[in-house]
Amino acid sequence: MDKSIKIKKQSMHKAWPYLLAAPYVLCYVAFTLYPTFYSFFLSFFDWNGIKAMNFVGLANYRDLLFKDKLFWKAIWNTIQFMLLSVPIQTILGLVLANAVFSLKRTKRAFETVFFLPYIIAPIAIGSIFSNLFDWQYGYINEFLISIGLIDEGIYFLQNPTMTRMIIVMLQVWRHFGYCMVIYMAGMTAISPDIYEAARIDGANEWQLFSRITVPQLNNLTIFLIMTSIINGMQLYEIPKQLYAGTTTATGGPGYSAYTIIWKFINDAFANKMRLGYGAALCYILFVIILVFSFVSRRISNRKGADA
Repeated sequence: MDKSIKIKKQSMHKAWPYLLAAPYVLCYVAFTLYPTFYSFFLSFFDWNGIKAMNFVGLANYRDLLFKDKLFWKAIWNTIQFMLLSVPIQTILGLVLANAVFSLKRTKRAFETVFFLPYIIAPIAIGSIFSNLFDWQYGYINEFLISIGLIDEGIYFLQNPTMTRMIIVMLQVWRHFGYCMVIYMAGMTAISPDIYEAARIDGANEWQLFSRITVPQLNNLTIFLIMTSIINGMQLYEIPKQLYAGTTTATGGPGYSAYTIIWKFINDAFANKMRLGYGAALCYILFVIILVFSFVSRRISNRKGADA
C-alpha cells in the first residue's frame, strides 16, 4: 500500500511541470499556432468571410506577384523606408549611447528623454506630425513664414519626396532612443579593465570606440538590425495617420506612403474583404522579412569576424 502511494506521489511530481505549462501551451496553440496554419490554408481560397470559400490554389499569389502593381509599389516603399531608417537609427543610437554612458548625473535624464518617443503610440505620432506638417494650419509652415524664410505654406504631405523623408525621419526619431538604451545596457557588460589597458597602450577615444566598444556590441547590433527590419517591414500606423484627414488618404500622393501592411488592411478588410488575398500577401511579406534578416545576419557576422 505504501509503495502504491509513493508511486502516485512521484507521478504527481512529474505531472506538475506539464500542468503548469499547459495554460501557456494552450494559449499559444489557440492564438498563435492555429491562426498561423489557418491563414496559410486560407491563402489558397477566395473568401470574403461570409460566402462559401472558393478554392483558387496559387491564384492569390500569382495575382499579387504578376498582376497587382500596387503590391510592388507598396513593397518598394516599405523597403525604402526600412533601408533608410534602420542604419540611421542604429548608428545614431550607438553614437549617443557611447556619449551618454560616461555621464554620471544626467545619464538617466538623457535615457528618459530619448526613450520617450518609443513608448508613444504610433497613431498619436502620425496625428501630431500630420498637424505639424499641414499646409494651411501646420505649425512648421507658420514658423517658417513668421521668420521670413517662405512666403506661403509648403505642401509637405503632397510631395512624394518630402513624404518619404518625413516618414523616415519619424521612424528614426521614434526608434533611435530604443537603440541607445539597448546599447547602454550592453556597455555595462564590457569590463572597464579593457579600456584601461588600451589607454595605457596609448589608444585614443576613437580607437577605444571603434576597436573595443563596437566589436563588443556586435551581437546587440545584429539583434537591433533584425528587429528593426521586422518592425520596419510592418510600418503602417504612422503613414496612415499622416493622411487620415486628407484627400489623398490612401497611400499619400502617388501612393508614395503606401506600405505593404496598409495594402494588406485595405485588401483584406477595409475595401475589398478578400481574406485569402490578404493571407497570401502576409506570407509573401514573411518570406521577404526572412530574406532580409538572413542577409543582414550574414553581413553582420562577416564584419564581426573581420574585426
